[in-house]
Amino acid sequence: MKILTAQQIHAWDEFTIQHEPVASIDLMERAALQCVEWLITNNFSEHHFKIFCGKGNNGGDGLAIARMLMQRDIPVTVYILEFGALGTIDFQINLQRLHAVTSNIHFIQNDNFFPVIDTNDIVIDALFGSGLNRPLQNITATLVEHINQSNATVIAVDIPSGMSADNASAKSIVIKAKHTLTFQCTKLCFLLAENAINFGNVHLLNINLHPSFIETIDAVFQTIEQSFISSIIKKRNAFAHKGNFGHALLVAGNTGKTGAAVIAAKACLRSGVGLLTVNIPSEERNILQISISEAMVALREEEKINYENYACIGIGPGLGTDATSYNLLKNILLNYKKPMLIDADALNIISEHKDLLRLIPPDSILTPHPKEFDRLFGNHENEFDRLNKCIELSKQYSFVIALKNHHTLIACNGKGWFNTTGNAGLAKGGSGDSLSGIITALLSQKYSSLHAALIGVYLHGLAADISLETQSVESLLATDVVENIGKAFMFLQEEEKPFLA
Repeated sequence: MKILTAQQIHAWDEFTIQHEPVASIDLMERAALQCVEWLITNNFSEHHFKIFCGKGNNGGDGLAIARMLMQRDIPVTVYILEFGALGTIDFQINLQRLHAVTSNIHFIQNDNFFPVIDTNDIVIDALFGSGLNRPLQNITATLVEHINQSNATVIAVDIPSGMSADNASAKSIVIKAKHTLTFQCTKLCFLLAENAINFGNVHLLNINLHPSFIETIDAVFQTIEQSFISSIIKKRNAFAHKGNFGHALLVAGNTGKTGAAVIAAKACLRSGVGLLTVNIPSEERNILQISISEAMVALREEEKINYENYACIGIGPGLGTDATSYNLLKNILLNYKKPMLIDADALNIISEHKDLLRLIPPDSILTPHPKEFDRLFGNHENEFDRLNKCIELSKQYSFVIALKNHHTLIACNGKGWFNTTGNAGLAKGGSGDSLSGIITALLSQKYSSLHAALIGVYLHGLAADISLETQSVESLLATDVVENIGKAFMFLQEEEKPFLA
């Protein structure tokens, strides 16, 4: 699904108005009806609604919602933020329609007009929508703080007032909503952790905007869809052998960090690699060979490894950042020219030796978490700055970046894909190691770098979601995720049984 900017969403509205065709007031009616049906379906109709409206089209949505609720005999009080202006045309039409139904409409001119908000009230935030392009100030900011200080359930229409759809809002005054009812497509702001405290649970409501518009728009960001992932996973030939699926080398683990190598290796094997060798210090050899019978071992002290013999190299999990690890990484970068998976301590080494960036082979995949990303490319004040930097770097360099987060961003050639699988159980040591193993296996099987990153991140999150059938987010381990990679593959593709004579 393409992620549109606020300007593009407005253009989609206009396109629908012209090409359906439909009057803008009727499109507003359609959106309001979807909100009302959601409120009733989710059992909010037993409460008293306090609906706060601005005088733009978001306020018009709020007035239409109020009228529809009243027509169903649901108690509603409406509060309109009064600045002296008439408001948009659709706002004025809905205000006239509301006057025909009720006189319970109040105008807020200053904080003396703020109502008492009871705990059992349902507050509808229809002050400002995604068209807002500046921070809230003065009476508006004070009203938002008044709403936030209440213990009522707050439901935002379109977007929490004060939040920007396309830019950072972390330092702004923003409505804290428990639910946000947004329309047609998700917005960039809903994919970022720094905004989660404000938007709560996001519910996407279909208002039937004209479908042909989306095909005309070039979006920088989109979400990863299951149907796409299923379509690019390669079907295996029944007569295939291990040589068809690559021999990978994992350079991982160190004293006290052998677990990272074990998790990455198990994930790599579960993700379809043909052969796997793990490069590890000699004192950790027994741990690895007892833990994983299927993996071969190359001792780190050996200096005569022909790296070019491997279909892919994954490096970093548990590697350490000492001089020995630096020399090993530099040697590999100097002698290996195929796409690599670079993670964890390998990224930390590069952050301390920036000259290594230019040695990274084309089409390699880097998988930093936000702190690792900042160590590599400089500090960022907010997630929007980091995302934009990630996209710019994907134009500048020939590698793919998977910026890990709740919605991991895969950046390649100036475009970004947000992952839609995974859960809070992945917030635990070892999760990144399993992802490294998965992506290394996919690169070994000759997936393109972009497809390896997209499949790897989606599959990793899906395996974690499947794991919640038997685990909680608190108890989930990286090894649980690894054990469910097979189920994730089965979910994404139909297993073709070989013909038996």
